[in-house]
Amino acid sequence: MMNVKNFYWVVFIAAAIWSCKSDDDSGPPQPERVPPRLLSEQVNEDDAEIVAFLKSHFYNYEEFQSPADDFDYQIRFDTIAGNNADKISIFDSPNLITETIKVSSESFGRTDGEEIDHVLYVLMARQGASDKTPSIGDNVILRLEGFVLNGNLFESVINQPTKINLSVLGDGGFNTYGLGRGMQYFKTGTDPVENGDGTFSYQGYGIGAIFMPSGLGYFSQPISNLVPPYAPLVFKVDAFSYEPNTDLDGDGIPSILEDVNNNGNLNDDNTDSEDEVRSFIPNYQDADDDNDGIPTIEEINLKEDGSYDSFRFTDDDDIPDHLDIDS
Repeated sequence: MMNVKNFYWVVFIAAAIWSCKSDDDSGPPQPERVPPRLLSEQVNEDDAEIVAFLKSHFYNYEEFQSPADDFDYQIRFDTIAGNNADKISIFDSPNLITETIKVSSESFGRTDGEEIDHVLYVLMARQGASDKTPSIGDNVILRLEGFVLNGNLFESVINQPTKINLSVLGDGGFNTYGLGRGMQYFKTGTDPVENGDGTFSYQGYGIGAIFMPSGLGYFSQPISNLVPPYAPLVFKVDAFSYEPNTDLDGDGIPSILEDVNNNGNLNDDNTDSEDEVRSFIPNYQDADDDNDGIPTIEEINLKEDGSYDSFRFTDDDDIPDHLDIDS
């Protein structure tokens, strides 16, 4: 018979084994917790990381310059080294565009009042064949891949084109402010051709990549285990088509005209923001922008075909009726 001393020894060992097993079986590893950082602290680190990538990598520009008959028109990156030591870096490419965008910490729920310039990098491997580019408020039909600079792929929509609105930010999805701003540089392709099986093909569409600091991406929000907090992002994009003057909320006003403060960000324009229930609904997603009980579409001037014509001013002030609660 086991004595008391041996019994407790066995229980101790079993408990230790069970504890280790519980730790091992606790499920997939969780995203690393990183202390909060200011936009001003993070932006320079992000930009240095992006620039280092752009200077040490090239894309398959020679294939785009002289495409073979079987070229798939996919943009690819590789390191400048060895047999590729003489390649032109992405940073030195004449097809690289930069834009400086002011980012408010308030857009990430911060209260420190920071407004910091961030640089967006757009690589245009092929400009589209159409003569128009989408606005930040439009629905765009595209194909994309999203990854972090270490190569971790976190989003892939490449088999069938998908439609997104360039201003609607995804909650853990692929849309970001940087993606929306970058897509405005791409001309789209020609009219789609129905393939007979429910799918469509596009010709002459824009192809490229968008490189963004975390302040134009998810900033401190990790996306599963693939995108850590404060990670610069890259999106490879194919710009197939778009819907000009998209009216996302159906209030009669094209979404791009609901950028009241004209800063290129539709998500910080909310006329009825003091209403507790509607404080999270920006104007371009709100069918009654001033929350006066009268739908916006009844407070603007429309053309005979029902499309937007102009704003209406009933009062003597400079506030259009659809934004003026006492009009």
